[in-house]
Amino acid sequence: MQTKGRILVVDDEVNARTALCELLRDEGYAVESAADGFKALGKVADFAPDLVLTDLKMPGMDGIQLLGKLHEQDVDLPVVVMTAFGEVETAVGAMRAGARDYLSKPVNVGELSVVLSRELEQRRLRQEAGMLRARLAEKYSFDNIVGNAAPMQEVFKTVAQIAASRASVLITGESGTGKELIAAAIHERSARAKGPFVKLHCAALAESLLESELFGHERGSFTGAQSRRDGRFQQAHGGTLFLDEIGEIAPAVQVKLLRFLQEREFERVGGNETISVDVRVIAATNRDLKKMVADGTFREDLFYRLNVINLEMPALRARSSDVPLLAAHFLRKYATENGKQIGGFSTEALENLSSYGWPGNVRELENVVERAVVMAQGNLITLVDLPQHLVPAKARAGLQIPGATLDEIERYAITKTLEATGGSTSRAAEILKMSVRKIQYKLHQYESAPRSARAPISGEAEGEDEL
Repeated sequence: MQTKGRILVVDDEVNARTALCELLRDEGYAVESAADGFKALGKVADFAPDLVLTDLKMPGMDGIQLLGKLHEQDVDLPVVVMTAFGEVETAVGAMRAGARDYLSKPVNVGELSVVLSRELEQRRLRQEAGMLRARLAEKYSFDNIVGNAAPMQEVFKTVAQIAASRASVLITGESGTGKELIAAAIHERSARAKGPFVKLHCAALAESLLESELFGHERGSFTGAQSRRDGRFQQAHGGTLFLDEIGEIAPAVQVKLLRFLQEREFERVGGNETISVDVRVIAATNRDLKKMVADGTFREDLFYRLNVINLEMPALRARSSDVPLLAAHFLRKYATENGKQIGGFSTEALENLSSYGWPGNVRELENVVERAVVMAQGNLITLVDLPQHLVPAKARAGLQIPGATLDEIERYAITKTLEATGGSTSRAAEILKMSVRKIQYKLHQYESAPRSARAPISGEAEGEDEL
């Protein structure tokens, strides 16, 4: 049955929560409910609400804190807060924190209907606009290459322009920037896409072996050559040959490669038969070939034959706005591979990823995210899950010990464990070796404590609970 939208109702008052859920179901909405902020976080992943309707004053995690946690996972999720009559200042603070609107309790049915209809319609329009932008970007997007930053958009445009030609391409840039992925993208968008895409890492082989790998060899041409073998050029006939780390090839191999690029023919090692093949060459390097030419270590004529089209891959630090996109992409990939349900990154973790310099570029970011997925114990990647060199010393310290009281340490342990268990007090009690009743008592105690007594823990800002 078609519904008007999915609403998650969060309120610690049983009667108010039940009445509101029944009203919304009668209005045609699919509804789920939660008695507190922790349980609400636990239901978000499975229920995937279109809107969250939450009370502001709740034990353990109030509406403002819940709002922050929800927007860490989905900044576009509309949250409408409910507050007691006369607490307008508190509601305005919630709006400043990112709430879409507020309603005074007891809730006016007509006002509620208007607010929900408006916010759900706006969410639908935002999603449609996002889909249209995605379709527009498809012209220059590539399967496993993520990038919205201007330097990457220029790369995508260049690939689209050159894919159809047979001209040689030289892809330059630092290690880890995705040169092989771009070479594959050029091949896949060319008329050669049905042909083979053959790769060879030139730096991994000695000179004699590299020549044999490229051009093949005849039986008996060198020790161990017990039979004739086709090289990579023959294997790539009708397709593309990608030569990675081209700057590492020896002068003798440079001469043979130059001849192929000029005449499109070669002989096997130890052979006399001239072989012609139809192969497009794409080369890549992280070295400065112009300097190597000037130093006499790389042939100038070969450089110009390879560099018919040059494509410079930007370093990740030059497109830092792509870090969140790439991190999310790798998170989905490795969460699936490891069978984990991880909704995203905490604000602090994402800020640290975005501010880091990434000397290893995209490859380093991918390795960091894979490690974080493996190490994560909750449904978010947090600072704890990142390598130490990405985390400020203050954040690595966790609780200020010495400096924190036992009560503060206990409060930190309870609230963080409840976050990790999706608000399950029974799971938290099992992990912490405490009774469920004690945890529930402590949550009510934290809520009823005077604000001045709620000391911040581990970098928690003074006045965090203030609006």
